[in-house]
Amino acid sequence: MSESSFSQEVEFRDVSVDGDADEDSHEIFLSVFVQQSQIGLSYYDNSDCTLHFMPDTMENSDLQLLDRVIQELSPAVIITSAKQENSLTQFIEKLELNPDYRPDVVIFPSANFGLELSKQRLLTAQLPFLPPSITESEKIPYLSSCIPLNSVLMVRSIGGLLKCVERRRVGLELDDNVGVPIFQILAYTLKDIVYIDRDTYSALQIFKSELHPSVYKLQSGEKEGMSLYGVLNCCRSRSGSLLLRQWFHRPTRDLNVLKRRQEVIRFFTSPRNFSELKTLQSCLRNIKSISTLLQRMSLSNTKVIDWQSLYKTVYSGVCIMDTVCSLPQNIQLFSEISGNFTDDLFYIATYISKVVDFEASIAENRFIVRQNINPVIDEKKRRMMGLPDFLTDVAHAELENLDPRFATCSVIYLPLIGFLLSLPRLPTMLDKQSYEIDGLDFVFLSEDRLHYRSARTKELDNILGDLHCDIIDLEMAVMRDLQAAVVQRSGSLYNVMNLCAELDCLIALAQASQDHNYCCPTLTPNHTLALIESRHPLLELCTPVFVSNTYISSETEGKVKIITGPNSSGKSIYLKQVGLIVFMALIGSDVPAKEAEIGVVDGVFTRIQSRESVSVGLSTFMIDLNQMAHSLNNSTGNSLVLVDEFGKGTNTVDGLSLLTACFSHWLRRGPECPHLLLATNFHSLIRLGLLPDSPLLSLLTLETAIEGEELVFLYQIRNGICQSSCAANIATLAGVPPAMVKRGVEVSELYRTGSTIRKMDSPSADEQYSRCAEVVEKFLSLDLDDPELDLDAYLKGDVLQALEEVFPSTA
Repeated sequence: MSESSFSQEVEFRDVSVDGDADEDSHEIFLSVFVQQSQIGLSYYDNSDCTLHFMPDTMENSDLQLLDRVIQELSPAVIITSAKQENSLTQFIEKLELNPDYRPDVVIFPSANFGLELSKQRLLTAQLPFLPPSITESEKIPYLSSCIPLNSVLMVRSIGGLLKCVERRRVGLELDDNVGVPIFQILAYTLKDIVYIDRDTYSALQIFKSELHPSVYKLQSGEKEGMSLYGVLNCCRSRSGSLLLRQWFHRPTRDLNVLKRRQEVIRFFTSPRNFSELKTLQSCLRNIKSISTLLQRMSLSNTKVIDWQSLYKTVYSGVCIMDTVCSLPQNIQLFSEISGNFTDDLFYIATYISKVVDFEASIAENRFIVRQNINPVIDEKKRRMMGLPDFLTDVAHAELENLDPRFATCSVIYLPLIGFLLSLPRLPTMLDKQSYEIDGLDFVFLSEDRLHYRSARTKELDNILGDLHCDIIDLEMAVMRDLQAAVVQRSGSLYNVMNLCAELDCLIALAQASQDHNYCCPTLTPNHTLALIESRHPLLELCTPVFVSNTYISSETEGKVKIITGPNSSGKSIYLKQVGLIVFMALIGSDVPAKEAEIGVVDGVFTRIQSRESVSVGLSTFMIDLNQMAHSLNNSTGNSLVLVDEFGKGTNTVDGLSLLTACFSHWLRRGPECPHLLLATNFHSLIRLGLLPDSPLLSLLTLETAIEGEELVFLYQIRNGICQSSCAANIATLAGVPPAMVKRGVEVSELYRTGSTIRKMDSPSADEQYSRCAEVVEKFLSLDLDDPELDLDAYLKGDVLQALEEVFPSTA
C-alpha cells in the first residue's frame, strides 16, 4: 500500500464498539493513566492502525468510567504505569479475578509515561496523513489540531501505549526501523455521553476557579467563582457536590437518564412539596463521606469524630428513608431508595447508638462504651470510680507504718505504672541515697513528692491490676466488633449513600429552578432546538433587567444562524446563552426560558475564547484555527457549534476567506449540517453573497436605536442584517477622545468610497508655539517704512506658508 493512499486529513468522530462486530478480527491495546480523580486514556486498534483518545475527565474512586470503557471495548491488553493510585491497582486486581474476561495487563515504569517522552513517541510514529512537505518543527502545531495536547494524562497514556505497541511490533513485522503506524486519529467518547472539550467549558463559564479570599485558605486551594456550577450547586452534602460535578463533566443524551432526573426535579419544584424538600435538605446536610470513614475503619484508625459522623450519616439516612417512603413510589428514584434502604441501615444506627457513649467519648477523646454493654467493663469502671475513697483508707493504714517524720501520705493510681505511695520530700532528703526508706522501693521524684512501691501497693497491683489499661483494651475490643459489623454491611452503606448523593443533586437543581424561575425542557429524539424567551443563567443574576430572546434551529427554521450587530450589542452573550441552556438540559436540569424543546445533541463545540497561548507554544490565531478545525472535523448533524468573531486574528481578506470556506463546507452537508451560530462583524460575508444559497441559512441581528447622537442597545434579536457596526459610537462610549473618533469616521468613509486618504500630520503643541513665535518675531522685525518692502507679496508668501505649517487644517 503506497504512502499516498493515506495522505488525507485526520478524521475526528465519536467511535464505539459494535456488539455484533467480529472480535477476533482485531486486537485493542488500552492505555490508562489515573491521577487525582482524573482519568486519561487512549487505545490502539491494530485492525486499521487507528489511535483513539479520550481527553482528561473526572473519575470517581470506583473507576466507573473506566469500567464502562472496558465493557464497550473489551481490550486484549491494558497498559498502565507502575506508579499509580490505589484505586487503579485495586480495579486491576478485581479485573484479573474475573473468570469470563482476563486481559493481558502490562505495567511499565512511570518514566515511560513522561509528558515530553510521550510527545516524542507520537512524533516518531509513522503518520502518513501528515502533509509531505511538513517539517519537524511544524509537526507539533499540526498535531495540536488533531489531539488536545493540554490533556496531560491522555498524552501520557499515549506514551505508554506506543511503547507497548512498538515492543510487540504490532504492524511493524516487515521493517524494524519504521515507527508505529498510525493511519487515523479518532476522538473517543462513551455511548450516550455528549462530547464537550475543555475550551467549551471555559468559554461558556461552566466552571470557574478562583483563589480563596481568606488568608487562612490561600494555601489550601481554590473556590468556585461565578460559574454555572456555582449557581446550580445547592447541594447540602459533599458527596452530592462531587456527583453534580461529575454530571457536569459527563452530560448525557440518554433520554431515560434525563427523564429520570426530570421527574424528581418536577416533584420538588411543586409548591405543595416544599415541606418534604426542606426536611430532606436538613437530613442531607449530615451525610458525610462513607468511603473515607470505612477506609479509616479498615485501617483501625477510627477517631471519635468518625463515629459521630458515621452515626449522623446513618441516622440521617434512616430519616431520609422514612420521608421518601411516604412520597409517590411511581417516581423511579423514590422507589429505589425505598427498596435499597434495607434493615442494615437501621441496624447500624441502633448498634452505634446503643454502644457508643458520645458525651464521655468527646470529653476523654477516645472510644467509650455505654453501661450495660459488657459486664466486665462495667465492673472495672465501678472499681475505678471507687478508687479515691478506697485509696484514702489505704493511705491512712500506710501512714501508721511510716517514719513519724512524715505527717501525711497518699496512695495514687497511674495508668501503665500502677499503684504508688506518694510522700512529701523532707528537707534532709537532698540526693538519691537519702530517698531510700526501709520497706519501700523508690520509683521517681516529681514536684517535691517521692513515689514508692510498698508491699500494700504491690498487692493492689496484683489484685486490681492496671484498671485503666484493662478498660481501654476491653473497650477497643468492643469497638473492633462494632467496626466489623459496619464494614460487613459496607455494601448497603455505599448503595444508600450513592442514592442520597443523587437525591441531593436533584434537590439542588430543583432549588435552583425555584430560585431563578426556570422551566422544565421537553426532551425529544428529533433534531430541533427551540428556546422560547430564553435567558442567560449567569448574566441575569448580575443585571436588574435582562431581555429574553428566542432561538429555534431545525431543518425548516434554519440550522445555520449568522448574527450581525453593533459591537457590545449582545451577540456573544446570545451565543453563550444558547450553549449554556442546551448544556443544562443535557444534565437533566431545568433551564432559564419560558419554554424549551431540546432534541438530540451529541456534542457542543465553540470558537469563542482564545486560551492563554504562552504555555502551549502557539500563536493566538493558531489556537483559534485549532478550535475551528476541531469543530469542522468532529461535529455531526446533531452537534451544536458556536463561533464568535472567527477570522479577526489575521488580515481582513484572509480572515473573511477562511470564515466563508468553513461555513460553505457546513452548508454543503445539507441535513448533516450541525446547529450553527455565528456572530461576526464581517458584513461582507452577506453583502457580497459569499455563502451558497441554502434553506438552512437565516440571518439575525440585534436591535439598536439612536437618540440624538447616542446609541441605545435594545438587546432584542430579530431577522435581518446589521448595516453598520457603529464602531464610532462604541468608541465614544468607551472614552476615546472625540478628535480621534472623528478622524476614524473620516478615514472609514474615505476607505469605503475608495477615495484617497491623506496623511494627517498634526504638530505637537510645543512645535505650534515655537512656529507661531517665529512668525511673530519675523513680522515685528519688518521695517514698514522701507519703500522697497512689498508687504502684500510678503504676507501671501512667507507668512501664509508659516501659518499653513502651524495650522494645516486651514489650507
